[in-house]
Parts: sequence; structure tokens; C-alpha cells
Amino acid sequence: MEHNLKKQLFDFCKSFADSRITRILAAIADLNEALDDETKSSSGDKHETGRAMLQLDIEKSGVQLAEAQKMAKVLEYVNIKTKSDFVGLGNLVKTTKANYFLAISAGELKAEGLSVYCISSETPIGQLLFGKQVGDVVKFNDTEIKITEIL
Repeated sequence: MEHNLKKQLFDFCKSFADSRITRILAAIADLNEALDDETKSSSGDKHETGRAMLQLDIEKSGVQLAEAQKMAKVLEYVNIKTKSDFVGLGNLVKTTKANYFLAISAGELKAEGLSVYCISSETPIGQLLFGKQVGDVVKFNDTEIKITEIL
């Protein structure tokens, strides 16, 4: 069960990253097509403003793409078969507050009767949990959270 759940969590994160990359690439392609259409239309201030706005949107999408690709790269380092006494990448961490899977920030997955939040080690709660062990208590938003199990 434990390995199966971690595999489901990993697959959920991978699907999240992959679909985000696909969505952003499609948006960039659409913006480039619009930019080409804009280039073919008439000249003038309105034309230049339209091109500039499209260029800014392409740049913004490029930043989002780089972030999504970084997420996918992090997943290459996640080993779900690892068993550790200390919280690290690829661990499912059960606490008195919630359950967390340390990989990338991909949201919540409900599986095998559990609700698990997929988080990055760079998130505030991820930073607090990283390197801790069973029995350790961290304080998050004025709430004490005790680690009960590391899978």
C-alpha cells in the first residue's frame, strides 16, 4: 500500500508538471501566431502597441515555462522507493495536521482514504518539515504540528 500510494502521488505530480508544460507551450504557439498575424496587418502606433503587448505575453509565458520545466526537473530527483528516518524529497509525511508528499507543489490528491498535499521543499511548510524526524514538532501559523510517520 505504502509504495502504491507514493507512486500515485508521484504520478499525480508528474501529470501536473507535464500538463502545465503542454498548456504553456500551446499558449506560446498561439501568441507567436498572433504576433505573425499582427506583423502582416497595417502599421502605426496601434500596430506597434499590439506587437509590444504580444511580445510581453510571450516573455511572461517563457518565464512560466521555465518554472514548469524546473518542476519537471525536480521530479527526476524524487525517489519514491527511499525509506528514511528524516524528511526529504520523495517522502510521504504524516502529521497531526495533514499529510504531505515532498516533491513539487501540485495540490491535493485524495487516494487510499487519505488526503495528501503535494508540496515543494521550498514552500514554508516544506522548509519546516525538511530534515525533521518522527516525533519532531514544527510550528506553522501558530499551530504545532507533530510528525507521526515518514514513509
